Amino acid sequence: MMRPFLPTSLILASTPFCLAQSPELREAITPSTPLDELVVAGSPLARTAFQLVQPATVLTGPELQREIQPTLGETLDWQPGISSTSFGPGASRPIIRGLGDDRLRVLQNGTSVIDVSNVSPDHAVAVDPLSVRSVEIVRGPATLLYGPNAVGGVVNIIDNRIPEERYARPTGALDARYGTADDLKSLAGAVNFSAGPLAFHLDAFARETHDIEIPGYARSRRLRENDPQADEARGHLPNSFTESSGGAAGTSYIWDSGFIGFSYSGMDSLYGTVAEEDVTIDLKQRRWDVRGAFRDPASWIREINYKFGQSDYNHTEFEGDEVGTRFAIDGFNARTELQHNKFGAFEGAFGLEVQRADFSALGDEAFLPPVENRSASLFLFEEIDFDPYTFQFGARYDRQENETDFAKRGFDAFSTSGGIVYTPAENYAISLSLGYSERPPTYVELFADGLHVATGTFEIGDPGLDTEDSISIDLSLRKRAGRVTGTASAFYYRFSNFISLSPTGGTFDDEGELFPEFAFRGTGADFYGGEIETVFHLLEPMENGGEEDLRRQRLDLILRADYVRAEERGSGDPIPRIPPFRASLALDYHRDCFGARLEGQWAANQGRNAVFELPTDGYFLLSLGLTYQLTLGEVDTTFFAKGVNLTDEEARQSTSFLKDVAPLAGRGLVLGMRSEF
Repeated sequence: MMRPFLPTSLILASTPFCLAQSPELREAITPSTPLDELVVAGSPLARTAFQLVQPATVLTGPELQREIQPTLGETLDWQPGISSTSFGPGASRPIIRGLGDDRLRVLQNGTSVIDVSNVSPDHAVAVDPLSVRSVEIVRGPATLLYGPNAVGGVVNIIDNRIPEERYARPTGALDARYGTADDLKSLAGAVNFSAGPLAFHLDAFARETHDIEIPGYARSRRLRENDPQADEARGHLPNSFTESSGGAAGTSYIWDSGFIGFSYSGMDSLYGTVAEEDVTIDLKQRRWDVRGAFRDPASWIREINYKFGQSDYNHTEFEGDEVGTRFAIDGFNARTELQHNKFGAFEGAFGLEVQRADFSALGDEAFLPPVENRSASLFLFEEIDFDPYTFQFGARYDRQENETDFAKRGFDAFSTSGGIVYTPAENYAISLSLGYSERPPTYVELFADGLHVATGTFEIGDPGLDTEDSISIDLSLRKRAGRVTGTASAFYYRFSNFISLSPTGGTFDDEGELFPEFAFRGTGADFYGGEIETVFHLLEPMENGGEEDLRRQRLDLILRADYVRAEERGSGDPIPRIPPFRASLALDYHRDCFGARLEGQWAANQGRNAVFELPTDGYFLLSLGLTYQLTLGEVDTTFFAKGVNLTDEEARQSTSFLKDVAPLAGRGLVLGMRSEF
């Protein structure tokens, strides 16, 4: 039975709000409605979150800066419907509606990140949040635009490394932070400028953390009772340090009807795996990107845009000073879209996408053979507007091949969906979408055969697996203006041949240490649930009328909640590592240049566990943040202080393989400043 709502964690930071400043600055800092943000990943057309069939969220500006954590998963955790794999401070990938791994696609400016974060939870996403300008989250199947491995949704990371417009004057930013719970020290900066038709971008970042402080024991109470040990880590989480640095340079040639640009970026990261006290991962990625567009090249063509990303990624797992296993992936992702003007009532786009990746794992703990993965795709997206109804529909075909030295599997996958957005009144929208998707199994699910130390299992793939088919239904209600704004969504996914890792009952003996055997198999599965985000605008600034004191203030009460239930169809057995019911309540206050945010985050107990999982206790986190904006000439500087987990609560996430050995950080304070010009 669902637990009643209680408020959850507390985070501080807020947008600067200085009504005493110039009208231009006042307009710039007045908060916009999140539903009015454009969502590039949700549609090839210029559509906002309010106009899309699928629920979407955009994190940008002060809100993104407030949420930044060392990993992408932790940065997005607690957005409605979004949780995290939480494999320690160094590696964390997003989960949407309980679906992660290869059912969620992480993009960088619309092309694949090209790393191995979907192979194992201890592998980090090769993007540092410090380099990100905004993040788009599309919930529900995005298979029409981004392929069958986006059945859970898409996270699109957007930076400004390839400028698309000239700069009237140089712009830039500098961000510095210090944290007490993990001895965080971070510094990031960027600058943009133009010279004639050329625009340039430079950025760099560096971050360092030590082992995090935790409220009690590293191992959970249940695990300590089941497996007592004489020497228990307490007060800190061993081997949870992180070090990361990187940067990028990009340039574009821009003319009136288009642009072409390229960038080169690099990221180095060294972090402890937490699962084992003597294992560290040294990650390196070097990446080239090319992006461009032709606008209005013909009477019936609105725009042709193209993107290409090439990545050389590798990471080495060290056991003490000894090299253990080396993972490498070298590949590219290319994509082009043609947006056409209206043909009668039809407006939309069609395109082509190709991808290739050469994966290898070498070493004693390599549980996968070298694999060459290739895919080619065609897609179509169309929209018909019959006010107050908007219809969006399309289809996609994917051909995917996985080849090793001893086997080759190829798959044809087809996806289609249709939806309607109904606007019964101004600022209200109701959307309904239906979708069908076929997801080919990954090379991990096909060819795994060995000890996977990160998860403590011996994994066995099945080369005979067929495609994973799913039908989805999504219903949303949105309101973008008035005293109460927000969105509420409900969803249902019905999977045929849902591919999961299940225990066989056998064990593997590794020099006297026994590991349980798990095999990939297909079964029917159902996922259903919903999410809500509602903002009550208790005080709003007024341009005219009202008392002077009220005109300078804004106070919002923000409610968020999400729930997902996932189980095997027929048996009713729970799918492993599903998030519990969660809810948060925040008060966000602004007056002139001062801001404050008090937030509580509550996660219920998760007692629906797979046979090899222990239950997870609920928790309540409380946070408080303060900000102050100072404007000197053309430079706006925001100073902030953020107190997290103020009650020093022990919190473990049911979505994590490490939940019983690695809790979240305890009480801490983050101090920082961000300057923009």
